Amino acid sequence: MDEQAKAQTAQAEEVTIFDKIVAKEIPATIIFEDDSCMAFRDVNPVAKVHFLVIPKDRKGLTQLCKADETHEAMLGHLMVVAAKVAKQEGLDETGYRVVINDGKDGCQSVYHLHIHVIGGQLLSWPPGV
Repeated sequence: MDEQAKAQTAQAEEVTIFDKIVAKEIPATIIFEDDSCMAFRDVNPVAKVHFLVIPKDRKGLTQLCKADETHEAMLGHLMVVAAKVAKQEGLDETGYRVVINDGKDGCQSVYHLHIHVIGGQLLSWPPGV
């Protein structure tokens, strides 16, 4: 099933695949972890480097459109970690793309906010059109 099809049928779940990765119930190639977030390689990479940055505890942050003032510090932390791990992965010299899919039309297939960091090669523009 392709990502667009998965996004059209995806629904918010009590426990997501990302919750299971955080709990170490499902294996992942974790490249960064602290008390509040985690970064790991995407299992279906779209570029030479493709990793996700997620909050360990969603606290209602299933989509970016659900964010409110209580999520402000977490959202900032996720972006700082995305930049830190991008540098760790050698992407800071040539650049990379940061993507947050939101909702069905945004091709979100897991309702646990996650940041895609994509790079390691020249990316096309416009994305996803």
